[in-house]
Amino acid sequence: MKNELVPRPPSRGSGEEPDRGIAPRFITEHRRALALEQAECQNLCVLLLIRASRPDTQHTCENLQVPTAAELLRSPEGRQLLHDCASHEEETTQPLALVEKLRAQGIDPALASAVTAQLVLRAHARTKFGDLAAQMLFTRDGLEQATRWEVAQEHAKRFYEAGAQQVADLGCGIATDSRAFAEAGLRVLAVDLDTETCALAAENLAPYPHAQVRHADVTTLSMTELAAQGVDALFADPARRLGSAKGTSRILDPQSWSPPLSKVLSWRETIPMLGVKVAPGIAHTDLPQDSRTEWTSVNGSLVEAAIWNGPLALEGPGRSALVISGTRAWRLTEEHTHPACAPVRLAAIGTLGRYLGEPDDAVIRAGLVARLAEMCGAHLVSESIAYLSSDTPMDSPFVKCFEVIDLVPLKAKAINAVLKTLHVGRVEVKKRGANIDPAALRASLTLEGEGCAVVIATRVAGRHRAIIARRLTSSSSHDM
Repeated sequence: MKNELVPRPPSRGSGEEPDRGIAPRFITEHRRALALEQAECQNLCVLLLIRASRPDTQHTCENLQVPTAAELLRSPEGRQLLHDCASHEEETTQPLALVEKLRAQGIDPALASAVTAQLVLRAHARTKFGDLAAQMLFTRDGLEQATRWEVAQEHAKRFYEAGAQQVADLGCGIATDSRAFAEAGLRVLAVDLDTETCALAAENLAPYPHAQVRHADVTTLSMTELAAQGVDALFADPARRLGSAKGTSRILDPQSWSPPLSKVLSWRETIPMLGVKVAPGIAHTDLPQDSRTEWTSVNGSLVEAAIWNGPLALEGPGRSALVISGTRAWRLTEEHTHPACAPVRLAAIGTLGRYLGEPDDAVIRAGLVARLAEMCGAHLVSESIAYLSSDTPMDSPFVKCFEVIDLVPLKAKAINAVLKTLHVGRVEVKKRGANIDPAALRASLTLEGEGCAVVIATRVAGRHRAIIARRLTSSSSHDM
């Protein structure tokens, strides 16, 4: 397997001559040879627009080599056009129209397609990266699998606090985590198997002279050699999807990941400071007992789990939940350390009180519902269903709180009767532990009025019930 460094693009004002390689002019010079008619040229634009969002290798058309999207975007012309089109983001809802607009200005069709596809990806990337998206290059699969920026910053904070000096990001993708590591002042070696992904990673790490990208198969790397090169910490993201671009169905068995989880964990023998990004649904029994495994949610959505080993297990062994909302983050852990693979502690069960709490998914996955119940003075209302209840509001970043209005059988007629008396015109349907279709239940409800309510389909004391409730707004300040 080839193991080589990916060249860094010249910095602005450095005086270096850029590697022009196969710039867009290559296609321009051969356009007459292709003799494309208008319809054929339009088809080429569409194909290139689709290709621009995938990390494919170069394709050939008879004897003509077509540049990859990364080569087009990293060329001087590509960089300039991306810069000039930064204000066109609102036009990305009609990408083909934008391609035609650029072509009408004399831009080569292939470059116009690649830039338009990148603008579309950047628009989607704002949900993960905010304004930083405008400074990065993406592929469709790379963006889908990339760590959210606020989560990557938490990763970098952990490596920094653990005393890491140089991190090898193994399976770096488009280098989101690598960029966060470099931003924290760590030296970075970003490694990926895919050639074009490496090219984009190099572009995304261009502002950081202490970061480099290597094209290599991580399964063939020698940890001993990495350690000899100064690497004292590892971050691995095993491939957990099937398909040539790793963008289709998920692989659930950790031993079927690439590389398998057992192989990744074996790297601790040489470099103990190891972090591994894993599927949030990983079984607790698959966790190393001496690790700290943490589940993370962002704005209410569970996004990842990570296994922290050696000095990276700052809190000691066990499981924790990290809840990020906006610019703030809170961490929930057990009061005492336990092996990460320890059985989940069960919460007490009691009757339905005046308030119902819905724990964050990160808390549930980490098996910390009992800990949260103790902190909030609450209990479960039914065995094995993660709804908490108490007679006082639960004001915590780890739980959404609802005021209970009524409890009725889980039947549309009974629910409608209560909603009618409350003059409810808008309703949110939630379920947990009930075999119903929320959309079908909502469609069966008669909604008339200006009020709002939440219908929670669940089990109370083991019986199917509908809790009619009102969502409460959490305090803007939490001290946890």
